[in-house]
Amino acid sequence: MAPVPLYDHAYLGSAQNIYRQIRSETYDVDLGQTGWMDADELRGFLKCLELTPDNEVLEVGCGAGGCALYLSRLTHARVTGIDANPSAIEEARQSAKAAESRACFEQMDANERLPFADDSFDAVFSNDAMCHIPDRSRALKEWFRVLKPGGRILFTDAMILTGPITNEQLTTRSSIGLYLFLPPGENERLIREAGFHLRAAVDLTSNAAAISQRWHDARARRRDDLVRIEGVATFEGLQKFLSCVHTVSEERLLSRFMYAAHKGIEAA
Repeated sequence: MAPVPLYDHAYLGSAQNIYRQIRSETYDVDLGQTGWMDADELRGFLKCLELTPDNEVLEVGCGAGGCALYLSRLTHARVTGIDANPSAIEEARQSAKAAESRACFEQMDANERLPFADDSFDAVFSNDAMCHIPDRSRALKEWFRVLKPGGRILFTDAMILTGPITNEQLTTRSSIGLYLFLPPGENERLIREAGFHLRAAVDLTSNAAAISQRWHDARARRRDDLVRIEGVATFEGLQKFLSCVHTVSEERLLSRFMYAAHKGIEAA
């Protein structure tokens, strides 16, 4: 099955008005996001990240930068967002310039060694992007390296296998690119193996179920416009993907969790 290009169309400048309308009906606040996190959930994450205006934050998989800009606006921390998609980074840079934000953005592959010095950041944040990183152990160890002693990490993962799931459901759920599906407890193990102290693992599956349904329905109401932008195959592929996300989340076949951890002072 050929990958369905969710992210390429999401960052297509000429179609942004349609996608903004869809996001406004999908999320409580439009941050340009393409995942299962709304602004209310992000504000809740800030309690775990404990950010101050003096903090340096790394967002891995920042997309078009909306969450980084929102996070920086709320906390006044300096945020560096990284993403592999060049269109997303270009849009993020334009948004940061227009907002005169403390956030900055760089195109890079989070699968590789990060071009940052040891002990550079106070926090690392990643929403619904870790599932696209094949070597999670290596990525977490990189996060540990670039974090200052006492630094915090927080990431979400919507690919935790928690029920009997069919091969067709797995194929559809992973139709927009590379995904890793993990058994319960594996993220916790890898976090500890990287040197972190796990602080919390919180089930957020209900958000994925609700957002995927609203996203699907908002797109369905604009079928004709989206078919002109995306083509029939992509439109139908994305609708099938979103319907699948709702089903496997609602039935708890795949679960979405938030993981929060910190780098102990003694580990420095």
